[in-house]
Amino acid sequence: MSWAALAGVFGLIFLIELPDKTMIATIVMSAKARPLMVFLGASCAFAVHMGIAALFGGLLTRLPHTLKDAVITVLFVGGAAYLLFVPEKHEVEAGAEGAAAERRGPRWREFATAFTVIFVSEFGDLSQIQAANLVAKTHQPLAVFCASTAALVSVCAIGSFAGQTLVRILPLDKIRIGGGVVFAGLGAYSLYSLVTA
Repeated sequence: MSWAALAGVFGLIFLIELPDKTMIATIVMSAKARPLMVFLGASCAFAVHMGIAALFGGLLTRLPHTLKDAVITVLFVGGAAYLLFVPEKHEVEAGAEGAAAERRGPRWREFATAFTVIFVSEFGDLSQIQAANLVAKTHQPLAVFCASTAALVSVCAIGSFAGQTLVRILPLDKIRIGGGVVFAGLGAYSLYSLVTA
């Protein structure tokens, strides 16, 4: 996979995760616990999820070509619909609820809580599904795993160390709309490719 393709995977996953409930949960947890412990716990959970996504995407590549392309198209269109039509308020509430139990305590507990909150809330999430989708599209599970994990860890760093500032500067609802437009474009392209194949 080329550097440009890796950057594209990174950018796409970064863009869809930035306005997600897990970003909100990271911001909330970091306000109540040590940001470094939140960052480390959440980053480990993200890495596990991208490993699962890479394995699932590898299974998708074994489907017949037309069926695989249809699944990819549905995932892109579904991702666009989710980003464009699920209200930002819903994501904020989900993230705050997931982080509500976090309190300052021993470092290992802060790490474990951050890992658990992100692991549970991210399971089957849009970024995990789209990472699997990208593996199926590119047939490059290791490259997608690395780029996707790097994107999620970057979002986690922003949420842990600068989340409160980010939310004041760049409204998350605008980021969601941008991500939805990107996914709609990818879904339209995938549909076109499927129809003209």
